[in-house]
Amino acid sequence: MILTIKCAFCGGTGKDPFELLSPVSNCLVCNGTGLTEVEEPIRKCIFCAGSGQNPLGARVPCIVCSGKGKYHCDSITRCKQCNGIGKSGDGLPCSRCGGKGLSSCRE
Repeated sequence: MILTIKCAFCGGTGKDPFELLSPVSNCLVCNGTGLTEVEEPIRKCIFCAGSGQNPLGARVPCIVCSGKGKYHCDSITRCKQCNGIGKSGDGLPCSRCGGKGLSSCRE
């Protein structure tokens, strides 16, 4: 089942939160609608803490959840490589779980 959720990257405003192109530019994630879709079951993105924004400091959507703040994942098993935190020692997404903190998640 597909759920429609508020866009985490723009906070549901539909506008680019960083006004990169202009103050009236549409959000890169939701294309200006303020909403986005995620397949159930959903999990909060631990890499960006659900904000949808890249925690590495770039003014672009999170590279793990694509700016949605949530993603589809059937797994409840914690990733053994990163111990469920989704990050490697250098702060990048864990190479085993893709930054999701859980094993066996798919896009």
